[in-house]
Amino acid sequence: MAEIADKDKTKQLVIDVGDGAAIPSKEDVGLFTAWRVSFVGAIAIVAYLAISNPDPYWEILKFLPDGILVTFQVTVAAIILALIIGLFTGLGRISKNKILNGIASLYVEIIRGIPLLVQLFYIYFALGRIVNVPAMASAIIAMSVCYGAYMGEIFRAGIESIPKGQMEAARSLGMTSAQAMRHVILPQAIKTILPPIGNEFVALLKDSSLVSILAVSDLLRRGREFAAASFNYFETYTMVALVYLIITLFLSKLISIMEDRVGVDR
Repeated sequence: MAEIADKDKTKQLVIDVGDGAAIPSKEDVGLFTAWRVSFVGAIAIVAYLAISNPDPYWEILKFLPDGILVTFQVTVAAIILALIIGLFTGLGRISKNKILNGIASLYVEIIRGIPLLVQLFYIYFALGRIVNVPAMASAIIAMSVCYGAYMGEIFRAGIESIPKGQMEAARSLGMTSAQAMRHVILPQAIKTILPPIGNEFVALLKDSSLVSILAVSDLLRRGREFAAASFNYFETYTMVALVYLIITLFLSKLISIMEDRVGVDR
């Protein structure tokens, strides 16, 4: 995220750019139209290929569902853990306790400076020499630890965006700092952090393709298995790419609907 002040320094323009799919909004006519064209077009291409040339396209589609299920299992488990880690990291980053603040800040800097692929290798292969961690568990741990650092910064920014007067008002009513954070600050911060969290969720789903290197039978891994057995590499990876596209576009639309229901301003 970058903040750019205008010349008179009376306003700030917040630019939020992430790795996930763009969240479609009816206010952005171009993006909304592009989403509809991409989503409908991808489904139409998959249907056309499967009907017009069932061997191999229909055979590929029948081979992929198990991988899609594993992809969602890894993604959902990792995002839940990442949210928990991110919440505590964000609270640590704004803590006045120097030790907690230092630990949270160190975690963010170290994890964000190491590529996810390296973290996957490290947990599965390097730590595997000390503790035998199953491939699925290694994938979930690595992805949750990696994205937890990014979530921590999202939570920190969201909490700091709430006016300090809210905390002071809650304390004046007799609440402790913890109670004020839980009942007053965090509920308001949710609306602010929901868009970037949704973006990170979609980005995490796409990055889940990396777990195939650990022999986790996700969508990409199943595609690789089919391609290796049939030698239909072009057809297989075309179908895998289209399935990923349909899933990410579908999820981005769900996130957009959820944001509209909770009244998120974008």
